[in-house]
Amino acid sequence: MKQSKKQKDSAKEKKAVVLSVLDISGKEVEKLELSPRIFDGKVSTASIYRAVHNYLANRRQGSASTKTRSDVSGGGKKPWRQKGTGRARVGSTRNPLWRHGGVVFGPHPRDFSYSLPKKIKQSSLRSIINNRALENNIIVLNSLVLSDCKTKTFVNILKKLKIKDGSLVVINSMDDNIRLATRNIPNVQLRDAKSVNTYDILSFEKMLITKDALRILTERVK
Repeated sequence: MKQSKKQKDSAKEKKAVVLSVLDISGKEVEKLELSPRIFDGKVSTASIYRAVHNYLANRRQGSASTKTRSDVSGGGKKPWRQKGTGRARVGSTRNPLWRHGGVVFGPHPRDFSYSLPKKIKQSSLRSIINNRALENNIIVLNSLVLSDCKTKTFVNILKKLKIKDGSLVVINSMDDNIRLATRNIPNVQLRDAKSVNTYDILSFEKMLITKDALRILTERVK
């Protein structure tokens, strides 16, 4: 299929995004050129909103429950006869108008989860990483390997990388040393590249990601 002149011109205009790749001491070791097809600078706030709404809806327990007049114990006997007393007719002491009565139209257990089209998920993920790249909030490491699981070790790495206000840490596969070293640090969350989502990235201003994890992440949004 031949491209039109307009499409060729737009393809020429796209410039590749270049990020610095650092080591754990904060020194630049290389330059990483990202695909202009993925990192095109376009941010769809609508797809981000839909992805976040879907994520939060799927997390809801939906366990809120109230008792209707048939669920409240008691109220089996009619309080007084239907006619002749001068009072209003009442069939049960558990009707909603009475104290200790049932609840009208109260919440009941339900499932709030719903599915989202795959293209919307990809668009939202692509948009949020584009946003972080445009704001220079993506820090790429050549690798992240810890010899021990001490929190102090990882805190020193964050200091050398000049990360003060917390960050989302994305690695290519879950590692026990990194997991144990990061779990007690405030405002630091660990995710692997295969499971990280739009809500995770949106929750943090900065994203610390390894080179291999970034490659896996970009493959997910193609």
